[in-house]
Amino acid sequence: MIDIRPYRMDDELEVIQLWKKVFPETPLHNDPLRDIQSKLKIQPGLFLVAVNDRLLVGSAMAGYDGHRGWIYYLAVDPAYRRKGIGTALMKEAEGLLAQMSCPKLNLQIRANNSELQAFYEKLGYSIEERISMGKQL
Repeated sequence: MIDIRPYRMDDELEVIQLWKKVFPETPLHNDPLRDIQSKLKIQPGLFLVAVNDRLLVGSAMAGYDGHRGWIYYLAVDPAYRRKGIGTALMKEAEGLLAQMSCPKLNLQIRANNSELQAFYEKLGYSIEERISMGKQL
């Protein structure tokens, strides 16, 4: 049985290992340890993990800035995909954001990831005509 719960400090190593497995092409500026430490300072209750019999198999990091919600690091171990874990993580994150009166949730995926796009479309998400811009600080 899969348990969706808030991240705990003793999850750190397993989350980093999961992210390295699921996101092998992550840019160097996205350091997993730094990202975890930063999240724990701001809305740590929106950092979720999925656990199967004491094995961490998924994660989702959400945030709400008072205007829009965001999802980051939705990750499911490839050996556990297509079992509803990603959907469960998203539903839990959406529920937590709704409790905060968050009116809209945004997320970004790589343009060439059609499998992930189809996953989110099944959950009711749609492509919006926007240009995503960024700047490293």
